[in-house]
Amino acid sequence: MSAIEKGNGVLTLINVFDVEPSNQGRLVELLIEATEKTMKRMPGFISANIHRSLDGKRVVNYAQWRSRADFEAMLRDPKATPHMQHIGTIATFDPIPCEVSEVIMAV
Repeated sequence: MSAIEKGNGVLTLINVFDVEPSNQGRLVELLIEATEKTMKRMPGFISANIHRSLDGKRVVNYAQWRSRADFEAMLRDPKATPHMQHIGTIATFDPIPCEVSEVIMAV
């Protein structure tokens, strides 16, 4: 389960995919498939949250990995490569590794 907490040492990956509206649904399906079949079985994977923009032009994946090293190991893993290549045929993306700076909740 995703836990957004300051100082927990978790790597947060924010990945915004640009996609043609006609391919948005397919991209969501591909991300879910990649996560279910491969990513969630990789060392250090914690969670993925997939969001579709209302204008149909973007998909956002907010993912969490135990560490940057775990995320980078996934990028080199031959089991992950085909998923990323397939997704790259219908969308452009640039993953942004982050850490949580602050969490502010309603009172």
